[in-house]
Amino acid sequence: MSSNQRVKLAQELHDGIAQDLVGLGYRVDSLVAASGTPPELRSELRSLRFVLTELVEKVRLEILTLRSSGDVLISPYETSTQFELQRVFAELLRNSLEHSLATLLTILVQDNGIGGASEKRDHYGLAGITERVKNLHGDIDIKSDSLGTRIIIKIPVVHP
Repeated sequence: MSSNQRVKLAQELHDGIAQDLVGLGYRVDSLVAASGTPPELRSELRSLRFVLTELVEKVRLEILTLRSSGDVLISPYETSTQFELQRVFAELLRNSLEHSLATLLTILVQDNGIGGASEKRDHYGLAGITERVKNLHGDIDIKSDSLGTRIIIKIPVVHP
C-alpha cells in the first residue's frame, strides 16, 4: 500500500468510525449526566464509556501507525491538505503554549464558503468542539451565513 493510500485510509478511519465512536461516547456521557438515570444504569454506562474510550484510542493508534509508516508522496492527484494543516496548527499551538508566556490563546478559523455551520441532530463535530472548549474554560463564538463561517475560540492559558 502506498503512503498516500495509507494517509487516505487514516483519514477515512478518523472521519468515519473514530468520529462515530466519539459521538457514541458523547451520547453515553449525556445519559450518565441525566438526572433521571438510575444509579445502577449510570454505573453500567460508565463502564461502557471506558470501553468506548479504549476503542477510540485503538483506532487513533491505527491512524497514527498508518500516517507514520512512510513518507507521504506529493502528487497533483492525491494530496493531504488536512493532514498538513493539522501538523501546522499543532506546531503553532505547541510553540505558543511553550514559549509565549501568554495568558490567553485565541484561535480564529474563517472561510468564505456557503455557511450553514450549526449544531445539528446526530452530528457531533461542533458539539464536540464546544464541549472541549468549555472543558478548557474557554469561549467559542460561531457565526455562519451565506458569506462563510467564522469561529473564534478563546482559551485561558495556565502556566505551571
